[in-house]
Amino acid sequence: MSLFRNLPEPEDERESQQSRRKREIEERAPRPLADRMRPQTLDEFVGQEQLLAPGKPLRVQIERDDPASMIFWGPPGVGKTTLAHIIAHMTRAEFLEFSAVLAGIKEIKQVMTEAEKARQYGTRTIVFIDEIHRFNKAQQDAFLPHVEKGNIRLIGATTENPSFEIISALLSRCRVYILKPLEEEQIVQLLRRALDDRERGLGELQLAADDDALELIASYSSGDARTAYNALEVAASLVVGTAEATAQRRVTAEIAREALQKRVLLYDKAGEEHYNLISALHKSVRNSGVDASLYWLGRMLHSGEDPLYIARRVVRMAVEDVGLADPNALRITLAARDAYDFLGTPEGELALAQAVAYLALAPKSNAIYKAYGEVQADVEQTAAQPVPLHLRNAPTGLMKHVGYAKGYQYAHDLEDKVADMQCLPDNLRDRQYYRPTLEGLERKLGERMEEIRRARQNAGRKTKD
Repeated sequence: MSLFRNLPEPEDERESQQSRRKREIEERAPRPLADRMRPQTLDEFVGQEQLLAPGKPLRVQIERDDPASMIFWGPPGVGKTTLAHIIAHMTRAEFLEFSAVLAGIKEIKQVMTEAEKARQYGTRTIVFIDEIHRFNKAQQDAFLPHVEKGNIRLIGATTENPSFEIISALLSRCRVYILKPLEEEQIVQLLRRALDDRERGLGELQLAADDDALELIASYSSGDARTAYNALEVAASLVVGTAEATAQRRVTAEIAREALQKRVLLYDKAGEEHYNLISALHKSVRNSGVDASLYWLGRMLHSGEDPLYIARRVVRMAVEDVGLADPNALRITLAARDAYDFLGTPEGELALAQAVAYLALAPKSNAIYKAYGEVQADVEQTAAQPVPLHLRNAPTGLMKHVGYAKGYQYAHDLEDKVADMQCLPDNLRDRQYYRPTLEGLERKLGERMEEIRRARQNAGRKTKD
């Protein structure tokens, strides 16, 4: 059976009969509310005003029938597939839809061949690819010549950053439109429309809904209209199943909460939102925002992130952003990791919260981070000169004879415990990497470095005398 919508069925009669039976069953089966309420025109479409308001780029492209291919990048449930359907309808194009999860090179070539033939007869073809980021490089390459020739108009939908997931050759031939999560007010508007619509929605059920119930569903949906529709459909079934009279059919906040059961947060542990949230946590800690830091931590944990992943990142924050301004930060973060490993969820999450709060309030220094970065640059970019002879051990007579350890000064034997002795290679003789800040303990470390500098100068003068 073909994977593509609107493609001719196989010629084998038996398979065609099976396909027809399956299609008949699917048509008789009730469609989900989210599918029934899918907008048919731009006027019905809610949200994405930055792209679809009069004079905005996507609306202009659609109204001018601009045939350029495009990529819709945005979270689930914001209208990517719906927009593709609307564009096909408005431009009178054949619409072929398939998922990148199921299709391979063979199926892609089949679609391209049929689209090329259709173009010869004046038929335009829109190929819509859901989850286009799941295609590998070879599969994406297969589209290039057909996009360039104009055999197809490619519309891809992705929840991942196309800069990383789509090959540059294909990306350069597409316009990328960023779709935003829907606002809560927009979700409520869609839910009201579904309750009133007798043809496609729930209007025949004659349901009423409290404002706070719809607002609750909207807030829990995280900008995903599909999630909101699904929750409303469950709530409606709960009301219809328990209410004895039509007058009692009301969706209350309590029923909405029962339908939702658990808050749905936008999160993908393997996708961009994963990195967005850990970035928000890290930057809030760096900026000493304790409340924001605790919020992002709670958001990640509630969304199902691996707590030990967070623990590792928190340890990194201690060494990268607090550093020697407060060495205790590293001990606390390591202890928090061990505490979570010992206690698990939910008790161990408090240890992580304690560590995050401590880091946010601690004095900040990235001096060691910068110093080590300069060291790495010098290691890569400068000649690897040999270790000075006076710093080398001399366990054999031959090594002593050639000068190993000659001139070495044992610091413990000196008055100030500091020798005027070069410890860097000659080409980096006067290099300074670590520059303490004035934050926390580093102020004292800076004072100690100044004492060492003066002691080394005194040791040098005594050596000359």
